[in-house]
Amino acid sequence: MEVFKFGGASVKDAEGIINLVDILSIKNPQKTIIIVSAMGKSTNALEKIIELYFAKENQVSLEILSLKEFHLKIIKNLFKEENNDCEKEVHKLFEELKLFLKSNKSPDYSFVYDQVVCFGELLSTTIIHYYMKYKRLDSFWLDARNCIKTDDYYRSANLNWELTQKSIIDQVENRSLVITQGFIGSSLNNFTTTLGREGSDYSAAIFAYALNAKSVTIWKDVPGVLNGDPRVFKKTRLLNQISYREAIELAFYGASVIHPKTLQPLQRKEIPLYVKSFENPKSKGTSISKGKALEPNIPCYIVKKNQVLLRLFSIDFSFIVEENISYIFGLLHEYQMPVELIQNSAISFSVCVNDKYKRLEELVLVLRSRFNVEVIKEVDLYTIRHFDSSASQFIKSMGKPVLLEQRTQQTAQFVV
Repeated sequence: MEVFKFGGASVKDAEGIINLVDILSIKNPQKTIIIVSAMGKSTNALEKIIELYFAKENQVSLEILSLKEFHLKIIKNLFKEENNDCEKEVHKLFEELKLFLKSNKSPDYSFVYDQVVCFGELLSTTIIHYYMKYKRLDSFWLDARNCIKTDDYYRSANLNWELTQKSIIDQVENRSLVITQGFIGSSLNNFTTTLGREGSDYSAAIFAYALNAKSVTIWKDVPGVLNGDPRVFKKTRLLNQISYREAIELAFYGASVIHPKTLQPLQRKEIPLYVKSFENPKSKGTSISKGKALEPNIPCYIVKKNQVLLRLFSIDFSFIVEENISYIFGLLHEYQMPVELIQNSAISFSVCVNDKYKRLEELVLVLRSRFNVEVIKEVDLYTIRHFDSSASQFIKSMGKPVLLEQRTQQTAQFVV
């Protein structure tokens, strides 16, 4: 089978969904699994609903209504006549959402997050499924939560590979055209879990791995993998081909085109990955496979904005050695603080972190019991793969003070 993954930007409106079906007709939809994200900015809207649920509960209903109207408008623009079956399913999903928010007793933000945010993918795949039926495509709608089995580490769940593979084979075998959700799974207690933001790419790789797929194609709003985010960097260029190893490096450092976990299962079974433009589906895009040299061989620029730089100093001027570093990393893990960059000297330790779960204050409070701590918020981390003199000049040209700099043979990183 082939696996196609469509992101939120590709299905943000009725025209996007029509285009998705047109791409399927070009590529031949037989033996295809379609993984779809939430439509447009639906995930952001659901995150706002969660925030209001914990802070200003009386405003939740209005936000839910707004999100519902957004999806109903898409349905209206897709079908020439009323499609009561599609509307009925959408109404039903919104009733499920409201029922959960009304009956939930858990104060755990991450648990609530996963139970709510999943509705974005459930809504998008439901609407697309009914539109494919309307266009005479015999698709099977699959609830990914019946296949993607995880632990209960909400918002960034870990996969149970053995159970997931068995479930996917059981659910998908002998199906021709399957549509399912990216990003979501379920725990052994059947509560919804998510694979981390932008985890739909990872979902595509999981399905491909379990089914020994022919290939995975990620359809994006860019021509393929570029050597920098065009929203941030000027004069970006298309990378025609990349090796798995290079793509994993780029993803690890934060390249937004590919989810960091996506490449590993594909690499294990040497399943090629293509990144293509849904606006120009006949273009070649970028191919990622085994042993392919970077083409063209040019610097690749990655930026992670709004990071936090922590500088830790030993209180009594004692060395910061293995015991201290182990303690620090234990706390970073405990407080769910993804580490982007580290650097240490005899009596200091610097770490650039992403305050993804808003637990920075808790962490710093504990760290200050053993260290003098300096906190610098709203820093940006620039990573340049295959850097050269022109790439280094780029950093200098920004005119921002460099707080921390680190280089290896092929990679330079700057906290500014």
